[in-house]
Amino acid sequence: MNTKIFCDIAELNQIKKFNKKKIVKGFTTNPSLMRKAGAKDYKSYSKKILKICHNKPVSLEVFADEYAKMKIQAMKINGWGSNIYVKIPITNSKGKFMGKIIKELNNQNIKLNITAVYSAKQTEKILGIINKKTKVIISIFAGRASDVGKDPIPEFKKSISMARKYKNVEILWASVREPFNYIQAKQLGCHIITVPPPIIEKIEKFGKSFNQLSLETVKTFLNDSKKSNFKI
Repeated sequence: MNTKIFCDIAELNQIKKFNKKKIVKGFTTNPSLMRKAGAKDYKSYSKKILKICHNKPVSLEVFADEYAKMKIQAMKINGWGSNIYVKIPITNSKGKFMGKIIKELNNQNIKLNITAVYSAKQTEKILGIINKKTKVIISIFAGRASDVGKDPIPEFKKSISMARKYKNVEILWASVREPFNYIQAKQLGCHIITVPPPIIEKIEKFGKSFNQLSLETVKTFLNDSKKSNFKI
């Protein structure tokens, strides 16, 4: 499985750098990453991102919490570029399934990235309301699930199996915690994995043998002990 790597970032200089990398096939961001990057105006900052990434898919998220405002935001975001996937959360902050807006936008041929998904049951609900032509990404948050002791792998397996009937649907491994998640995503058959810049740089260095790793580790311990003048 050729799992595409999307860069999960909002910092403009980093986007410029990673947009030049062939390994990076697209970009994802969210309001939290935007805030961390210092964005003050969501629209103008998003357009700066799109000016850099005009030939790769970019996922930009709504931040409204109610249907009517969410739809207005989604329509505006979609109008900013042809490479945009509008990110819609699986539920709002009150736990209400956002099926109504997902279905409406999907039927208007708006590309969607359904975010904050954790279970195959949620995937099933999404698949039950979308068409089989307009592109949809379903982002399953593996790292956040494992952070609280949940195994995300069975959810991916079931979701990927169900999505096979939909050529327009891609399953995305979200909330990466380590470079090996990329290997796991490939083994499972995920279409996309979204990765922060430091982990992409580690993925680019894949290929070291266990012997090389042993040698590098021992040398690190030895050098640090010498720098500290340790004696026993």
